[in-house]
Amino acid sequence: MIGLPTSTRAGHTDMRKGFNGLSALVQTALEANPFCGHVFVSRGRRGDMLKVLWFDGEGLLLLAKRLERGRFVWPQAVSGRVSLSPAQLSMLLEGIDWRMPTHTDQPVPAA
Repeated sequence: MIGLPTSTRAGHTDMRKGFNGLSALVQTALEANPFCGHVFVSRGRRGDMLKVLWFDGEGLLLLAKRLERGRFVWPQAVSGRVSLSPAQLSMLLEGIDWRMPTHTDQPVPAA
C-alpha cells in the first residue's frame, strides 16, 4: 500500500504519455510543479484507464490502472484542478462512485 498525500489533482489527458509527457502537462496545463509532492491523476478519454504521477521525494512514480469493467467516476473541474481527500482518491482508484458512497449494510437497532 502506498500512502498518498492529501492534496491530489485530477485531469484528463492522452494515456500514451509517460513520465516526461505527464510532467510537462502538469507544468503547462496545471501550472504546477510535478516535483512538489502532490499526486496528479489523469484519466483516459474512455474513462476506463487512469495514470497517477507522484514525486515521493526520491523520484517520480508513474502508476497506471485499467478497469476491466466499468468507468472511473471523474470530478468536474471548473478551473482545470480538483482537490480530493485521501478517502475520495481511494474510492476513485477502486472504481467506486466517490461522490455518493453508500453503506452496504444498514445498522439494526438493538432494542
